[in-house]
Amino acid sequence: MSKAVRLDKFLADAGKGTRSEVKKYIQKGLVQINSQTVKKPEQKVTEEDRVELLGEPVSRAPEFVYYLLNKPAGYVSATEDRYDRTVMELITEPRKGMFPVGRLDKDTEGLLLITDDGALAHDLLSPARHVEKTYFVRVEGAITEEDRQKLEQGIDIGEKRLTLPAKVQLFPRDGSDMENSELLRRVRTENLPESYTELLLTISEGKFHQVKRMMAAVGKPVIYLKRLSMGPLTLPDQLKKGEYRPLTAEEVQKLKNAGCSSTGK
Repeated sequence: MSKAVRLDKFLADAGKGTRSEVKKYIQKGLVQINSQTVKKPEQKVTEEDRVELLGEPVSRAPEFVYYLLNKPAGYVSATEDRYDRTVMELITEPRKGMFPVGRLDKDTEGLLLITDDGALAHDLLSPARHVEKTYFVRVEGAITEEDRQKLEQGIDIGEKRLTLPAKVQLFPRDGSDMENSELLRRVRTENLPESYTELLLTISEGKFHQVKRMMAAVGKPVIYLKRLSMGPLTLPDQLKKGEYRPLTAEEVQKLKNAGCSSTGK
C-alpha cells in the first residue's frame, strides 16, 4: 500500500508554495483529488491519487533530489553564512533541506554534489568508503620525483597517520601531452608564476584542506585547484561555472553503489 501524506505537504514538497500558501489554495477550493474538490489541508494523498491545482496535474515530488554543480570561486560550501555567498544561492529550485556534500574551499572550483539525501551523503563522505576524488592542481615550483613518491606513498600533513596513497599524473610544461591538451586549455590562466607544475591528484579521503596540505608538505603551495570528479561523477565540459544540472537515474544509482562499497584501500 502506498504511503499516504497530507495534501498540504504533498503540494509544498512538489514546489507549489510554502505550507501556508498551499493551505490557502486548498481552502479556496482550488485543489482537486481524483476530480473532487477538497478543502481540508489534512486530507491524505497516496501515489494512486490524481491531484490537480487550478486544473493542472501535480506530480509527486521525488523522495530526494540530486544536483551536480560546477562551483565557481568566491562561494563557500555551506547552506548559510553570515559573511560570504554560499553555493546554495546558485540553486534556484525551491526544495528545502538541500545541502552541499562535503566542502570545497572558497577559492576552489569544480564538481560539488547538492542533495537532500543525508544517508547517501554520509556514505560518500565516510572515511571507510574511500570514495575517490580527482583534482586539477597548479602549484608553485617543480614537482620532483621524490615529491611524487611521497604523495603516492602517503605523506605527513600533521596528523596521527600519513595520508592514504594518492595517484599523481604530471602534465609536461611543453604542451606535448596531446591527450589532455583540451583539459589544460580549459583550466589554464594568464599571469602564471615563472616556475609551476600542473597535475591531476586523486585522493580517497576528505581531510580538512587535504590537497593544499599535501602539496604544502612537499613545499609546493597550491595556486589553483579544481575538482574534476567524485566517485563515478565527472564534471561535464559543457557545464559552465555557477551552473548545475540534475543527476540522471543512472548517475544516482552509481553514486549509491559507490557509497555502499569500499575500494579496499
